[in-house]
Amino acid sequence: MPPRVQGHDTGHHKMQKNNCFVCGPNNKDGMHLKFILDEDRQTFVCRFRLSKRYTGPPGHCHGGIIATILDDAMGKVNKLHQVVALTREMTVEYLKPVPLHKPLRVEGREIKKRGRTHVNMAEILNEKNEVLARSRGIFIAIDPEKMFAKFVER
Repeated sequence: MPPRVQGHDTGHHKMQKNNCFVCGPNNKDGMHLKFILDEDRQTFVCRFRLSKRYTGPPGHCHGGIIATILDDAMGKVNKLHQVVALTREMTVEYLKPVPLHKPLRVEGREIKKRGRTHVNMAEILNEKNEVLARSRGIFIAIDPEKMFAKFVER
């Protein structure tokens, strides 16, 4: 497995462009977060700071953006199995307010896999390693050529 894995590419499926709001380099309005695989821990990690553009409560991030980041971090984990899997269900625990303009880290890891079902989790942490938000998600592996035929390169 390569040490650095980014975007939504897998070993078998290449999308025409990555316009993902969270990690897509082709989305001019996106967040452009870069996830790296920590091979030893089998965890996808991204370090980032949030600008005032993502404000919810004063000085802190909007809950919808927090959920979006956690969803993307969990989605990256499916690459460990070389599949494209879509979110079926997710829960978010908002433990502490997520500050703007401060160093943050999100980590995604696998809980279990059974057939096409992948259960993953993610956490957003501050520089003191305090967990600010946590999620758990169920993802279903799909055949991207069937579901997204007009968007997949041949």
